[in-house]
Parts: sequence; structure tokens; C-alpha cells
Amino acid sequence: MPDKLDYKKEYKDLYLPKAKPMLVEVPSISFIMVDGKGAPEGEEYQNAVEALYALTFTIKMSKMGGMQPEGYFEYVVPPLEGLWYGDKERFETNRREEWLWTSMIRQPEFVTPDVFAWAAGECRRKKPDVDVSRARLETFREGLCVQMMHIGPYAKEAETIGTLHRYIEENGLKDMTGMERKHHEIYLGDPRRTAPERLKTVLRLPVERKEA
Repeated sequence: MPDKLDYKKEYKDLYLPKAKPMLVEVPSISFIMVDGKGAPEGEEYQNAVEALYALTFTIKMSKMGGMQPEGYFEYVVPPLEGLWYGDKERFETNRREEWLWTSMIRQPEFVTPDVFAWAAGECRRKKPDVDVSRARLETFREGLCVQMMHIGPYAKEAETIGTLHRYIEENGLKDMTGMERKHHEIYLGDPRRTAPERLKTVLRLPVERKEA
């Protein structure tokens, strides 16, 4: 293992795909997650992201306070990710106020339920203004997916999604995006510091192979 594990570099097939569609089998991964509803610029989403980072950095810095978890190793905090869906069978991208989402950050393998509970307690004690009550630690398995890198503004993701849909159709696959298996985005750029046309976002859609 390197001196500091960077999940993006260690698992390039999951985090650094090319700007063309590819098929990937996503394994089980541990995340801290928060569910919510509404547009990403809304207060509920912003509060969820704040809670995720508060918990994540509390765990990362645990070694500084004498509470280093068993199996701890140095690592780069993984990127923010999001699952997006609607209350209907298909995700309607034009009804932002109706969006349902799960905002999440991957956690290192040493993060157990006990470590998560400790971090939540620390956040409540040291950051009482941050609501971590809706956060949970969960193992998430996506399975077979099609993904590609979207480079550009979030508002133009529809073009990349169209490319993914064509790949799915041309390769004997079935798009399984819905309320069970969801549209997935991984945010590799910070919109506060990166020009919209240079933002990088992994777009991932769940699929299954059509029966012959």
C-alpha cells in the first residue's frame, strides 16, 4: 500500500474513466450516506454535504486525538458522490425541486459501525450546528454499470447521458436506472474553484445484459 492511499488513483476504473462509455462491475463499497429531496443548490442538500464532510474529516483526523481506529492507514478523502432518482420510474431531470437523492462519501475499509458512531458523537459534541442525525454508514453494491467521464457544466450532462444510452442500446444492455438502481454521479471537480467547462464528473448508469 502506498504511503497515502488515493482511491481515485488506486481504482482508476471506478473514478477516472475516459470520455467514452465503458462497462464496469462495481464492487461493494462502504459509504457514509444522507438521503434528501430537492435541487443541489437547496439548503437540504447543502446541509447533507456539510454533515458528510464533518463526519469524514472527523474519522480522517481521529489519529490526532488518540482515537486511531484499528487498521487505520493514511488516505486521501474520496470525492463526493450522489445517487439521483425520482418518485416515478424514470428520473425527470427538468423537475429539480422533486429530485430525490443520496449524497455520499466513500469510507476506508477500517471504518466500522463503532468508528462511525464515535465520529457522530464527536461531531455532535464539537460541531453542534451540524446535523449528523440523518447520516448512516452503509455498504453499497452497484454491480454492472455503464459509465464515462463528463467534462463540462452540470447543465450539459444530458448530452453525455445520451451517449451512454446509445452505448447501452448498441451493446445488448438494458438501462436499469430507476428507484432501485439509481443514476450515479462522482464529482471530481470543485464548482467553487473550477470553471464550468472544465468540471469533471463521472456519470454512471446501472445496466443488465439482455437475455438472448
